[in-house]
Amino acid sequence: MRVVPLENESVNECWLADRDRYSYEALNSPDRLATPMIKHGGEWKEVDWKTALEYVVHGLKSIKKDHGAASIGALLSPHSTLEEIYLAGALVRGLGSENVDYRLRHAEFPTQTEGARHLGMTVAGLSKLQRVLVVGSDLRKDHPLFAQRIRQAARGGCEVNAVSARVPDWAMSLSCSCISPAAGWVQSLADIAAAVGQEKNSVAPHGGVVTQTAQCIARSLLSGERKAVLLGNAAAHHPQAGSLLTLANWIAAQTGATVGYLTEAANTVGAQLVGALPGVGGLNAGQMLAGALKAAILLNCEPGFDSCAGDVGVEALKKSEMVVTLSPFKANLEISDVLLPIAPFTETSGTFVNAEGRIQSFHAVVRPLGETRPAWKVFRALADILGMPGFTFDSSKEVLNHLLADNSGVVPESVSVERLSNACSVLSTGTATQTEPCVASIYQLDGIVRRAPALQLTADARAAETQEVRA
Repeated sequence: MRVVPLENESVNECWLADRDRYSYEALNSPDRLATPMIKHGGEWKEVDWKTALEYVVHGLKSIKKDHGAASIGALLSPHSTLEEIYLAGALVRGLGSENVDYRLRHAEFPTQTEGARHLGMTVAGLSKLQRVLVVGSDLRKDHPLFAQRIRQAARGGCEVNAVSARVPDWAMSLSCSCISPAAGWVQSLADIAAAVGQEKNSVAPHGGVVTQTAQCIARSLLSGERKAVLLGNAAAHHPQAGSLLTLANWIAAQTGATVGYLTEAANTVGAQLVGALPGVGGLNAGQMLAGALKAAILLNCEPGFDSCAGDVGVEALKKSEMVVTLSPFKANLEISDVLLPIAPFTETSGTFVNAEGRIQSFHAVVRPLGETRPAWKVFRALADILGMPGFTFDSSKEVLNHLLADNSGVVPESVSVERLSNACSVLSTGTATQTEPCVASIYQLDGIVRRAPALQLTADARAAETQEVRA
């Protein structure tokens, strides 16, 4: 088998990262889950869908009755489709809980934002940048296709600058690099802001020191046109993520640059748009993984690998009365009570919203394995048994139309700019208590790539098993 890219000059051009080229191997792995399973007396038993769904519904009802709706929550992977994420959240909210979150690797949890965090420019525009500052990203590994775009820009004369925990190895020349532990990144951006302020005779928002490196980056950003300040996964997951964004916004405003996030997953933007965030009084991912739940719904999520909590989160979920895992794989066997086999992206239709806000729908290309079902159908079935209104969708297309169609019933090519925002005014003065943000390496990012043999034989995968991943 050979996997080839869908060519699109506005997105990936003709390129496909190795992560996407070889991840298909996992879809035929012996770890695939092909039928529902329930744990009885510590042993897993295969059951039919009716039995599994009724077991889940009974458990949710009992836990709600005994402990209240606020004891139920959902941890949702942003690698899931728009339709799956929305219906998972709607199911939990239909039970009366606001405990819904996709921010599994985050350390800071703002309660409200003006819009979805996003790239702040088009993907194609990365190739035409003249100046760029990348903060907290192993660009070549975290975002290979974005790196390829910025490499094009560098060949055309773009000055690439970085704030990073280690010397960047991005296969491109860098103008200036500020190398600092993650705990010092707020100070690093404050220093750059101070240098920009000195050049422009303006007052920076935080006590920075004009160092030689900060001055180099400031002068680079103050020159040229088509500029951007881009925040990587480590910046997004940083315990002072809000402060980093606030300083990035100030620097960008003073230098005429845009601000954006390189985004971790295929649907990071989409998850925000469909409300995969706790509502009023709801628990965030960190709180849910600290032991606050009696019932947990895990969508494409393996907390030991996919969350900032790691093994601590796993131990906390063991104390829950019921954990329901929806996954294409036999995942979370240690902590789950029910496994529901859901289709990976190759076996279902669905939608992702990319970093710039482009809406990208797709169809299934192979038949579902065994008794596997699309996750959106599973949530619809659970809602039907629970008697919840608002789940009468006959296709993923109907779910998408419900979410994003305009007044004429047409789904636009991109999300309206009014729903996207990187605005932030948070600025803390202390230092980070967590030395390193939680960042997954390129071949540990999700359950599919972790199960692709070719990817796990690479040097990057082997290194990830023995050392901490740093930005």
